[in-house]
Amino acid sequence: MAINRVDAIRSLHKGSYHKATEDNIDWKDGHTTTDAENSAIDAELVRLQALDSYQAPRKAKYDLLNQFEMRFDDQANSTTTWVDAINAIKAAHPKP
Repeated sequence: MAINRVDAIRSLHKGSYHKATEDNIDWKDGHTTTDAENSAIDAELVRLQALDSYQAPRKAKYDLLNQFEMRFDDQANSTTTWVDAINAIKAAHPKP
């Protein structure tokens, strides 16, 4: 899922608007979006997109692992298969 301006608005202004689209924000108190708010929304959009650039691929890889079974097997067999798999995913998709 691509992160968009509405996601940034939701992140910054939880519950303070009725409806948001890429072009318009319907604020609960009726005020008009200021340039400062637009700048903050744009900055939050950039921040969320940077987070998503590594989090989404990591999550997809994590979801493919049977982590509970891996951890149980590692404990039972004194191995590090689960830790090795997690470290490989983190190395392949590092934080920016």
